[in-house]
Amino acid sequence: MPTGTILLIDDETQLRTVVGRLLELEGYTVLQAPDARRGLQTLHDHADEVLLVLSDVKLPDGHGVELLPRFKAQAPLAEVVLMTAYGTVADGVRAMKAGAFDYLTKGDSDDQLLVVAERAVEKARLQRRVADLERQVAGAQSTFDAIIGHAPALEAAKHLARQVAPTDATVLLGGPTGAGKELFAQAIHGASGRRNKAFVAVNCSAFSRELLESELFGYKKGAFTGAQADKKGLIEEANGGTLFLDEIGELELGLQAKLLRVLETQEFLKIGDTKPTRVNVRLVAATNRNLKQEADAGRFRPDLYYRLSVFEVQVPPLSARRADVPALVAFYARQLAAKLTRQPLVLTAEALRALQAYAWPGNVRELRNVLERAAILTPAGQPLALDGLPLEVQLAAATPAGPATADDERSLRRVEEQHIRRILLEAGGNKTEAARVLGIGLTTLYRKVQEYGLG
Repeated sequence: MPTGTILLIDDETQLRTVVGRLLELEGYTVLQAPDARRGLQTLHDHADEVLLVLSDVKLPDGHGVELLPRFKAQAPLAEVVLMTAYGTVADGVRAMKAGAFDYLTKGDSDDQLLVVAERAVEKARLQRRVADLERQVAGAQSTFDAIIGHAPALEAAKHLARQVAPTDATVLLGGPTGAGKELFAQAIHGASGRRNKAFVAVNCSAFSRELLESELFGYKKGAFTGAQADKKGLIEEANGGTLFLDEIGELELGLQAKLLRVLETQEFLKIGDTKPTRVNVRLVAATNRNLKQEADAGRFRPDLYYRLSVFEVQVPPLSARRADVPALVAFYARQLAAKLTRQPLVLTAEALRALQAYAWPGNVRELRNVLERAAILTPAGQPLALDGLPLEVQLAAATPAGPATADDERSLRRVEEQHIRRILLEAGGNKTEAARVLGIGLTTLYRKVQEYGLG
């Protein structure tokens, strides 16, 4: 039986009573109001409970379509269904464009009303679940609990990060793209005395030199064409908190000099300004480059490198902590289930082994993308099997862990077996196509398949 709270707003007492009783018999809790003013007040008082506002279009003190934004402002995650005695297509279109879940004509069947109410309540309930999950994830991301896994390499990095977090020391996070450096930066901020202030993240590779300078440092009105008002930069936005500069190795040399001044003096000049702006900012930077080598090659300022590397933490790639793959899979399966409003993805043992065997050049980010694609394509109620994974992951599972040695009499046989297995996978199991690619007869291929147990 459906459950949930519905707010019914209608100035017709008899209709309100009949519809309210109908909904209550279906298991809903029904709040009632005879006009817009009392309806909005009731919604304000019960905003955390109401999942659906069922409102007449023509109320004594307002029009339902015009009231829609006020309903949404009071209860953003609730749905709104409008009712009218004389519905038209134009009114219905207008209501839907304004954000109504549906538009009903009074006098239509009770069954239609109940079906629409159930769908609207379910949608509102799911929206609340997703919002709750997003709040949980946002909260977890400010702690080290958000960094999933217990592999030795990861634990070593977390131990170092925990030690430096309570200080104001500048931190340089190294490691490949997608390994989770921003999660480390958020955790460091969350474990510091600055946790109640802003955490501002900037990807230095996402902007041109000129745009990045204005975004970081801000500018004064009239500093250049288009500067029609003063603009506060992201460094100033992070005042009292933490500034996270991702891909700092992409920072242009001129901006490196300006950033060095911020680190040394905690002040900077906005574009077009003559008076320094003072800030109190902690810097956490990240890079997938070797900044020492970049500095030696003249592509990065040595003085900035030494200021940044006061405390370095190397975030390990996923390939260095494959034992964490099952835990990451379980975490993302739950997260994606809420996002896609479906049951969490379940993997076969073979599929999970393939995920652990794969090298993950894109690291944790690539793993999440693979799982999201699989969650979308895997039919509801069915487990994710090996053939539901990308071909490169399947190939990793098909390759034996240990390479054949040169003096192994079976080494040529092993190479042939691996190659035939790979071509069969690429051909999707089509033996005719595989034989063509391999340049052998179909009969020969069948014999090899039988010999190596590939069929």
